[in-house]
Amino acid sequence: MTTVIRVEDLHRHFGGFHAVDGATLEIADGSITGLVGPNGAGKTTLFNVVAGALPPTSGRVFMDGEDITGLPPHELFHEGLLRTFQIAHEFPSMTCRENLMMVPGSQSGETLWNAWIGRGRIAQEERALLKKADEVLDFLTVSHLKDEKAGNLSGGQKKLLELGRTMMVDAKVVFLDEVGAGVNRTLLNTIGDAIKRLNEERGYTFCMIEHDMDFIGRLCDPVIVMAEGKVLAEGSIDQIKSNDAVIEAYLGTGLKNKETAS
Repeated sequence: MTTVIRVEDLHRHFGGFHAVDGATLEIADGSITGLVGPNGAGKTTLFNVVAGALPPTSGRVFMDGEDITGLPPHELFHEGLLRTFQIAHEFPSMTCRENLMMVPGSQSGETLWNAWIGRGRIAQEERALLKKADEVLDFLTVSHLKDEKAGNLSGGQKKLLELGRTMMVDAKVVFLDEVGAGVNRTLLNTIGDAIKRLNEERGYTFCMIEHDMDFIGRLCDPVIVMAEGKVLAEGSIDQIKSNDAVIEAYLGTGLKNKETAS
């Protein structure tokens, strides 16, 4: 498989605290890669550095062989690298459809000059955006919520809307930060189905932080384990679950007890 994201000896320090401490990993094009580890392992900090929200203390990040280290999020957005957040960032007073239509950049209606003389072009763009937003909502099986204010959605529905926003720009690589947090099992299955379809039908590459190991096991191969800012192990979910170092550092006796009880 071709590597789409490569992280080399990445460090991110906050004073004397080394949140990411020499992490090296690769994300294969067309994969759904899971990133797991205990709280404080450095997972979200790693995401923030790769996605441009934080500069690294040292180390490099590459996308398709190009050095993207330290590029700001808006530049990475135009390169097709997007991330979602554990807490959804919706526009609460706008409808779901309007939230999606806001995503694509460089819209003609964003400039005052075009608003005066380019009304026909603006109307044409808005019709195309409206059509795409409706297609996205239909894909995610939430078309019945198109006119609902985003602030009224449940936590799981907001996560679906976040996923839909990545579809409005045909993202290439999407980093998902705890997409299952606070989501009921039914909606989590819907989110999982959407991720799988986007991967299989549209070629999206995903890297996802998640604590629900059943959800990770259903979707992800490979799974990367972080601990204390470093990559501890990588493999299939079965290899990870049977790795003594992972059990010691992350899964602990809870996993053994769970498997014994099942």
